[in-house]
Amino acid sequence: MSDIEKQPIQDFANAVNLIRETRSRVFSYANKQLVSLYWEFGRFVSAKVSDANWGKGVVKQLADYIQKEEPGVKGFSDKNIWRMKQFYETYKDNEKLSTLLRVLSWSHNCLIISRCKTEEEREFYLRLASAETLSFRELDRQISSSLYERSIADNKKLSPVVRVLHPTADKIFKDKYIFEFLDLPHNHDESDLRRSLVANLKKFILELGRDFTFVGEEYRVQVGNSDFFIDLLFFHRELQCLVAFELKIDKFKPEFLGKLEFYLEALDRDVRKSHEKPSIGVLLCKDKDDEVVEYALSRSVSPAVIAQYETKLIPKEVLRNKLHEFAMLAEDNDDKTF
Repeated sequence: MSDIEKQPIQDFANAVNLIRETRSRVFSYANKQLVSLYWEFGRFVSAKVSDANWGKGVVKQLADYIQKEEPGVKGFSDKNIWRMKQFYETYKDNEKLSTLLRVLSWSHNCLIISRCKTEEEREFYLRLASAETLSFRELDRQISSSLYERSIADNKKLSPVVRVLHPTADKIFKDKYIFEFLDLPHNHDESDLRRSLVANLKKFILELGRDFTFVGEEYRVQVGNSDFFIDLLFFHRELQCLVAFELKIDKFKPEFLGKLEFYLEALDRDVRKSHEKPSIGVLLCKDKDDEVVEYALSRSVSPAVIAQYETKLIPKEVLRNKLHEFAMLAEDNDDKTF
């Protein structure tokens, strides 16, 4: 194709991008206005219920009246009107979240209100959904996987070198990952685990975090005359570094670190680009003893992370009990300081 033929195609692509960008802005504006309308409507109904003793019957009459007067308007069923009231009353005393509420869709907001029990939990998912532009289904999955509880209960195992080279890594990596979406055979091996994670790559990256970009599986590095293969290789946009994942279906053993450190050396010498930061290695194990991990990482000279994975959702009640235990331990430690 000649340059003369190429130019109109590029112009056409630019024209289509203008349409898409404008459509996105219009949708965003319309969503903000709709959520603002529901907020004000919730304020109105809340006041009437409080001052005029409106009950279910009056709200039902209101819904019917709206349908009669504005037959083309949807979203004002009596059930949804009660949700608007709940929406307003939930956040009316928390002005700092007002912007986030309007960034998300009404369905996102309803999901968070109905599934989250505390103000802190609601704020966590509001910020998460906004920052990572989660779809409704993705947000529902993160709530079901108890991401909030896991983030609080995290006892991350990072080598000292990671914290020095990548100060924000503590916020990015998790102590425990949930892969409930995997369909693994009973007696699976590490190859089965790797293939299943790649087959479910979108869900895998959702669990890891949106800034992870997949580079490849069984990524080959050559050292001397020998070839070595890294299970999974990613690039992290915020950290600006390669992240190598080594998969283990067994409990963590200190000797696992040696192989990971070798891979990181090979990546940094032969693969890493000059503008990128040192690579990070993640050992993803089926189980781990935290004390053994701590001993192994304390002398590690490589930026390594030791994490655990589960193939089933952890019941929220179990995690909440764990959080309660942490809170009790923290109170005991505070008492001992006096």
